[in-house]
Amino acid sequence: MGTMRVITQLSTGGPQVLELGEAEIPEPLPTEVRVRVGAAGVNPVDWKTRAGAGMASVLGPPPFTVGWDVAGTVDAVGRGVTRFAVGDAVFGMPWFPRQAGAYAEFVTAPSRHFARRPAGLSEIEAAGLPLAGLTAWQCLVDIADVQPGQRVLVHAAAGGVGHLAVQIAKARGAYVIGTASAPKHNLLHDLGVDEAIDYRAEEFEKVIEPQVDLVLDLIGGEVATRSLDVLHPEGRLICLPSAAAADAVAAAAERGLRATSMLVEPDGDGLEELARLVDERRLRVLVSETFPLERAAHAHRAGELGRTTGKLVLTVG
Repeated sequence: MGTMRVITQLSTGGPQVLELGEAEIPEPLPTEVRVRVGAAGVNPVDWKTRAGAGMASVLGPPPFTVGWDVAGTVDAVGRGVTRFAVGDAVFGMPWFPRQAGAYAEFVTAPSRHFARRPAGLSEIEAAGLPLAGLTAWQCLVDIADVQPGQRVLVHAAAGGVGHLAVQIAKARGAYVIGTASAPKHNLLHDLGVDEAIDYRAEEFEKVIEPQVDLVLDLIGGEVATRSLDVLHPEGRLICLPSAAAADAVAAAAERGLRATSMLVEPDGDGLEELARLVDERRLRVLVSETFPLERAAHAHRAGELGRTTGKLVLTVG
């Protein structure tokens, strides 16, 4: 069918290993759709995998193409697909943690790895939602089943997962506490955060009371273990950086507390729930910067600084 532009890498390493290449345009198998990618989200797992950590062990040795966040238009449908037709605007997180190859002009995946893009999201915004949004949804709803009036603490509340998590928690009626540097506090209050804590100026475990029902830790390290100090005896800590999760789970067990690690999974139903929140104007996606596909290395450099508010997105179409 021809070739497409794709970001590839021949070795693991720094951002400079990302290069623009060509690949055959894939054909959808039965139950799959082919999506013409308009924009692709950039996530921490992308740069960790590029460097040889993250999901590199799943992808195997290079060459491979990172990226799992896709927004675009259905371009072909395989036999048996009933959810979508050619021309439908969709978004999704296909194949994670297997290779999705989202940093490319076309992606094929099972139709149920996608959902219709809600009218309230641009293609660029939709590209920033799937992986971070599903991570937040699966933590807050599927694992923790957050209920009205519960107290939820989100670390790095202005970041990619964090800014979505606080909005989902608020939509479920929670009282939300978020940590972020002081210049981001106005944004947090705009997103619905009830209490913003400047982690640079004060130690969160000394100012939070009463105890919280759920901590969503997006930082890891000592933040995870310190979070146990504010956790209700019946509460739960969900620690997302996999490097820190085992230590957090062990530290919690020593104190008779519950801690959980998780990894996001493709989830068409979850995507539809996120789209419903967008339609109800209870969820918005903040995109801090976009880069054309060929500048993927620059996007990774920006992300690795760790200061991003919201999301980074590659424009492909």
